[in-house]
Amino acid sequence: MQAAPGASLTHDGTDSRSARAGVLLVVAVAVLALDQATKILAVAQLDPGRAVPVLGDVLQLRLIRNPGAAFSLATNLTPALTAAATAVVLAILWISRRVRSLPWAVALGGVLGGALGTLSDRMFRMPGPFRGHVVDFLEVPNWPVFNLADSAIVAGAAAVAVLSLRGIRHDGAVRGQRPGPVQERTGAA
Repeated sequence: MQAAPGASLTHDGTDSRSARAGVLLVVAVAVLALDQATKILAVAQLDPGRAVPVLGDVLQLRLIRNPGAAFSLATNLTPALTAAATAVVLAILWISRRVRSLPWAVALGGVLGGALGTLSDRMFRMPGPFRGHVVDFLEVPNWPVFNLADSAIVAGAAAVAVLSLRGIRHDGAVRGQRPGPVQERTGAA
């Protein structure tokens, strides 16, 4: 089967763009589900502010409600942070249609899932819509208390930075090489 110009087909004949967008969405949903499940458990099982050692002083659980950004930054900007998280979600959904690179799909899926986890807290937790406080509960030495959404956002952003520095674009092309349709070899050089 011949692919249309600019469209790449996977080995089973499906459009790689939709396959990669599917990977991105599966990663995002998995991150969101895990983030929300752990936050529900933290709220149900932990007393606010009280440390529960998991690995001595290396990892503790400590429930806090964070009105700020990741790692308790910008605590007075909750509505602006809600708007920023919404913009990130919309931007990733927009670009997801053009992602052909599996590493980019996984990285952006992590950022999307983390942003959705944070955004859902901002929308549905107290003190109210657009002002909700994020549930944080993971504590390591010399670092602010955080959650799985924060971790997914940071890991995804780091992966995006590495991919960008290596010259790998979201469409699967490598910087300096022209992307184009897959050409069949005819045996002639």
